[in-house]
Amino acid sequence: MTVLPDDGLSLAAEFPDATHEQWQRLVEGVLRKSGKDVSGEAAEDALSTKLEDGLTTRPLYTAPETAVETGFPGFAPFIRGGSPAGGAAGGWDVRQRYVGNDAARVNEAVLTDLENGVTSLWLSVGDSCGALPVEALPRALDGVYLDLAPVSLDAGAEYADAARALLRLYAERQVAPAAARASLGADPLGHEARTGEVLELAGAVGLAREAAAHWPGIRALTVDALPYHEAGGSAAEELGLSLATGVAYLRALTEDGAPTGEALGQLEFRYAATADQFLTIAKFRAARRLWARIAEACGAPEAGAQRQHAVTSPVMMTRRDPWVNMLRTTVACMAAGVGGADSVTVLPFDHELGLPDAFARRIARNTSTILLEESHLARVIDPAGGSYYVERLTDELAHAAWEFFRTIEKAGGLAAALRSGLVAERLAATWAERSKRLAKRREPITGVSEFPLLSEKPLDREPAPAGPTGGLPRVRRDEAYEALRARSDAHLAATGHRPRIFLAALGPAAAHTARATFAANLFQAGGIEPVHDPVSVDPATAAGAYAASGADGMAVLCSSDALYEEQAGAVASALRAAGATTVFLAGKPGTAAGAVDEYVFAGCDAVAVLSSVLDRMGVSL
Repeated sequence: MTVLPDDGLSLAAEFPDATHEQWQRLVEGVLRKSGKDVSGEAAEDALSTKLEDGLTTRPLYTAPETAVETGFPGFAPFIRGGSPAGGAAGGWDVRQRYVGNDAARVNEAVLTDLENGVTSLWLSVGDSCGALPVEALPRALDGVYLDLAPVSLDAGAEYADAARALLRLYAERQVAPAAARASLGADPLGHEARTGEVLELAGAVGLAREAAAHWPGIRALTVDALPYHEAGGSAAEELGLSLATGVAYLRALTEDGAPTGEALGQLEFRYAATADQFLTIAKFRAARRLWARIAEACGAPEAGAQRQHAVTSPVMMTRRDPWVNMLRTTVACMAAGVGGADSVTVLPFDHELGLPDAFARRIARNTSTILLEESHLARVIDPAGGSYYVERLTDELAHAAWEFFRTIEKAGGLAAALRSGLVAERLAATWAERSKRLAKRREPITGVSEFPLLSEKPLDREPAPAGPTGGLPRVRRDEAYEALRARSDAHLAATGHRPRIFLAALGPAAAHTARATFAANLFQAGGIEPVHDPVSVDPATAAGAYAASGADGMAVLCSSDALYEEQAGAVASALRAAGATTVFLAGKPGTAAGAVDEYVFAGCDAVAVLSSVLDRMGVSL
C-alpha cells in the first residue's frame, strides 16, 4: 500500500489550474462536432440562455466575475439575510393562506393547521370580494392563541376596518401589545393595481403611526408585488414596482412626521416565488440589497433590513394535471427559503380549481416542514452565498430592477405610472413576449404543453370567492392551452370522444419513435387524441389504418429524414385517398417538399398549430 506524504498539501495542488481560455478551446471543439464553427466569446454565447430583463445565464462563472461586496448576514446591504442567524434559529415562518366567507370552516382549518406545523395565518377579509366578513374575524380566530400565532390580513379597501377588528380582538383577549405580532395589510397602491380603485394614503399612514406608537410587533403596511407578478411582470419589474410602492409609503409616513427608522419598520414586502429556483433566490437577495440602498439614501441604513413574505406563484399553477403543482411549489418554497424570505406561503396544489380541501392544505404546510425538519434547509445561514452564479445573477437583477424603479420615479411615482397606463403597458409587453415562448414550448409546462394526460379525471372543488377585478389583468402560464383543452372537453361531451389525429409512423421503431413521441405530445397539448395503431405503416397499409383510426381529417407522418424521402409521397397520397384533408410531417420544414401540407417541429408555434387544427376539425366551445 502506498502511503501519501502528510505535507499538508492538497492533491489538487499537483495539477495546474485550468484557464478560462483553455475551457473555451474545449467548448469550441465540442461545438464544431455539432456543426457550429464558433470561437472565443461566440462559443460561450452559444451555450448561454437568454432570460427576461435582458439577463443572460452564462455556461461558466468564476470568482473574478463576482466582485460585488455582499457583506455579512444581518448587516447592510442585507444581501445575505436580514438577521445574523438567518433562519438557523427556527427556520422561516410557515404562513398558511385562508379564503372563504364561512367563519366556522375557516376556524376549523386554522386550528388544524396550527396543530400541524403552521406558524402564522394569512386571512383574506372583506365582503367586497366574497371573503371573510370583518365582523366574523373573532369567530374565525376562536381558540387561537394570538400571542403565539401572528396574523396577516388581506382586506383590500376594508383594511382599516379589518385592522381595527383585529386590534380590538387583541385587547379583548388581553394580549400584551409587546406580544402581538401581525401584519395589518394596508396597501392602497396595491389595491389600486388590483382594482383600479384609488384609495388615499392618509388612512394607511394613520394606522401605521398608531401601530408604531402602541404595538411594537405590528407592521401596518404591506408592499404587495403579487399584482404585478400576476399581470405578467418579470422579476426585475416586480422588484422595481415594489421599490416604487415602498418609497411612496415612506414619503407619506415621513411627511406625516414619522422618523425614517419608524417608517421603515412599518413595511412588509410580499413577492412571488417561482419554480425557477435560481432566479427566485436571486430575487429575494436583490430585493434586500435594493431596499437597503433606499434606507441608506434616507439616512437610516441600520433599519434597512427588508421584511419579506414569499408566496408560491399563482401564475405557474396549472388547472390540468394539478398534482404537478406540488413539485412546482416545493421548488419555489425551497428557493424562497434559501433566498432568505422571512415567511413563506405555499399555495395548495388545487389553488386554481377552487377552495382547497384538507389534503391540499396538509400538503402545502408539510412542504415547508419537510424542507425545514427533514432537509435541514434553514440550518445553514445563506446557503446560496458565495455561489458565483447566484451572486452575479443577484447583481444583474438588482441593476435591472433599479433602472425600472428609476423609470417609475421619472414618471411621477407609482400612482402616476399606474394611472397613466405606463405600468400596464410595460407588463403587457413583457407578458406578450413570454406568451410567445410558452406558445412555442420554449418554456414548457409539464402536464400541459409537455406530457399532457388526456385521460386524467378532473378534480372537483367548491368555487373560491371571486377575487378583486378592474385593475391589472391576471394571467396564467397555462391559459392558451387551457382554452384549447376546453374545446376538446366540449367535443368529448358532445360526441363521446376527443378529436383525433392519425400518427402514420414509417419504418421500424428506431426510425420513428422520437418524432412520434414529439407529435403525440404536441397534439395532446391541444386535447387532440393521437391514434398510433398500427405501430408502423407503409404505402400499402396507410389507407386502411387511417380509415380504422376514426381520425378527424388529419394525419401526421413520423419517421427519419431518410424514410421520408423514400415513402412520404406515397404514404401521403394513400392517406388523402382514405379521406385525410391535411397531412402533417414531423420534422424540418421543406422535408419531402410537395408531398405534405404542413410541418410540426421543435420551436413551432404550438398554440397556433393546435388552434388551426381544431378549427379545421370543427371543434369549438
